[in-house]
Amino acid sequence: MSKQSQEHPDGVSQRAPSDHLGPDYKPTDEKPTATVSTKVSHENVTILPQTPQLIALLTMIRDKHTNRADFIFYSNRINRLLVEEALNHLPVLPHTVTTPVGRTYAGVKFEGKICGVSIMRAGEAMEQALRECCRSVRIGKILIQRDEETSKPKLFYDKLPEDIKERWVLLDPMLATGGSALMAVDVLRSKGVPESHICFLNLIASPEGAANFAQKFPNVRIVTAFVDEGLNEKNYIVPGLGDFGDRFYTL
Repeated sequence: MSKQSQEHPDGVSQRAPSDHLGPDYKPTDEKPTATVSTKVSHENVTILPQTPQLIALLTMIRDKHTNRADFIFYSNRINRLLVEEALNHLPVLPHTVTTPVGRTYAGVKFEGKICGVSIMRAGEAMEQALRECCRSVRIGKILIQRDEETSKPKLFYDKLPEDIKERWVLLDPMLATGGSALMAVDVLRSKGVPESHICFLNLIASPEGAANFAQKFPNVRIVTAFVDEGLNEKNYIVPGLGDFGDRFYTL
């Protein structure tokens, strides 16, 4: 582990804690202990509830022996949980409807339009979950690649809807140093997208990446399934799950 990954970035209160997982009605001594998400105090970072279901799904995709078909299946299930949670952070408006029995119901409806912006190629794996939750959703693309020697990101390509400044959402499954995600946000801001309209979805984040992101863009909402232990000397998330794009698309 590098010195950087051993230090506690601002906003990290506890790394790699353990918790007893299982139904609330079960006594503690009957529930297994598992590692749950590192705790962070950034107000704009939302971590999914560390439920037995989520931890079991994450365990499957972390396992190096999990085959590609299972990796895709369980990743898609987590992506769906992320999208469902992200939708809870979008603004809604009052909306009253009439039910089939002639009564009125005071509800709400989503305000604004959604656009899933994928950071290629790994971010494209999250598009299916977004399409399953949002009909006819627009998809934009940003290609940013990391220089393996410097760990710095480089922008190669972006293709976004003309009305992107009126839309929401940003997709990428891994948040390591945060460099690619920060550059993607800069691309969206250059197109007129307000920070408050960006909701960054990711599977696993490092404490360093979450801190970098939260501090530079405090008005961007991060929704993640898990904040991991840290980064190694190569700036890879540990314990992590390997190269997400390779495991999802090629291995």
